Amino acid sequence: MDGTLIDTEPLWGIATYELGELLGRPLTPEVRAKTVGGSFANTLGIVAKWAGYSLVDGDLEHYRTWMYARMGELFAEGIECNPGVADILASLAQRGTPMLVTTNTERELADPCIDAIGREYFTDTITGDEVAHPKPAADMYLEAARRVGAEPRDCLVFEDSWSGMSAAADAGCVVLGLAERVPAGVTPFDPRVFVGASAADVDMWFSAAR
Repeated sequence: MDGTLIDTEPLWGIATYELGELLGRPLTPEVRAKTVGGSFANTLGIVAKWAGYSLVDGDLEHYRTWMYARMGELFAEGIECNPGVADILASLAQRGTPMLVTTNTERELADPCIDAIGREYFTDTITGDEVAHPKPAADMYLEAARRVGAEPRDCLVFEDSWSGMSAAADAGCVVLGLAERVPAGVTPFDPRVFVGASAADVDMWFSAAR
């Protein structure tokens, strides 16, 4: 969702840099990059290690509450779909293609984003707090395939983060990676191609990547 359907990664970046300052050491871009696409627990662990901060009981809940409140403030300034995404979703939904949002963002913050994108497009949604192991584990994509009664190899996934691409590939899905570098088993894809595309184009991309 974040970075693929909507461009919230810059907002997550703002909050994550601020988290580094809260823990006592400003992040470098390289450290910030390691947190992209991960769960909040993963992000907190990376930032705390960088800052030399020893986490204690209650810190995860405390800093999650802070992060979600800060992201709520940033989301309130407005959320828009990435270029071309809304038209593709409408075309796929019109012909009845099952689609799911699979995001490591927890339900509390994911719902406002899903509503902004258009909840009516999706058969279902799965968030990071609803699976035993979030991305980069394959759980979320295996569950998504199960919910629509499909084999993972018959599912097409668009992902922009390394953890998300790895998760989908490990699940056995066909994966288009919206990034300059992609893991093994993932086909690089330029998101600019979304503009003006339709369900027929998605079929073509799927066939080419299989």
